[in-house]
Amino acid sequence: MSESCGGNCSSCSEACSERKPESLQAQPNPKSKIGKVIAVVSGKGGVGKSTVSAMLATAMQRTGRRAGVLDADITGPSIPKAFGVSECASADEEGIYPAVTESGIQIMSVNLLLEHEDDPVLWRGPIIAGAVKQFWTDVVWENVDYLFVDMPPGTGDVPLTVFQSLPVDGIVIVTSPQELVSMIVAKAVRMAEMMHVPVIGLVENYSYFRCPDCGKCHQIFGKSHLDETAQAYHLPVLARLPIDPAVAEACDAGRVESLDTTELEPALQAILAR
Repeated sequence: MSESCGGNCSSCSEACSERKPESLQAQPNPKSKIGKVIAVVSGKGGVGKSTVSAMLATAMQRTGRRAGVLDADITGPSIPKAFGVSECASADEEGIYPAVTESGIQIMSVNLLLEHEDDPVLWRGPIIAGAVKQFWTDVVWENVDYLFVDMPPGTGDVPLTVFQSLPVDGIVIVTSPQELVSMIVAKAVRMAEMMHVPVIGLVENYSYFRCPDCGKCHQIFGKSHLDETAQAYHLPVLARLPIDPAVAEACDAGRVESLDTTELEPALQAILAR
């Protein structure tokens, strides 16, 4: 029901079925200039979603386009660490300015606003969701062509806030090879459908481990079930990323921008095609 609806259907000239739902999208900071918004989601934690978000932003920046990362994982922020950024975000009367990485990627995370990066965020759901919304309304995103939103796992307050408040152009679902992947993907896909957001495709992380001695690939987490799941939901598999200690080492050292992102090229092209 809209705010203008008085509840008296007999005196109303417009049928309720003809009413268009009011948009809940929030306006970005007046100084912001943002192109596409891509959300990176997962149905559960621990699948490397933040790493994929950081690597996609890195890959996009290398194309000559300007990338940004909005770290919506308020209670488990890891984006600043992956990029080696520790300075606090600056602010003035026009808004909050994101930190800028070595290659020019703009990032905003709650860790850039805390006195110490290991301070816990002891907030309830609505406050966390409000903070994420402020990363859109209060932050000055300067000429960002692609803004990647690193989402928290699951389908709670924050994903709902992002899908309702931000003009999300598409989502990338990050999964792992375990058998329960079908359930995880199903939840993410159905959430996207309910929010009327298109799914760009699936990225399987920890897909295999390539032995450095013999070159043989080993499926550490068992046989992948992603193809069957992708077929069931008519979604493309955009990438299969290996278990690579070098990736973890680079993220821990704040050098995610030094990583080879070739494996994510199909995902990058799918995003550019939106």
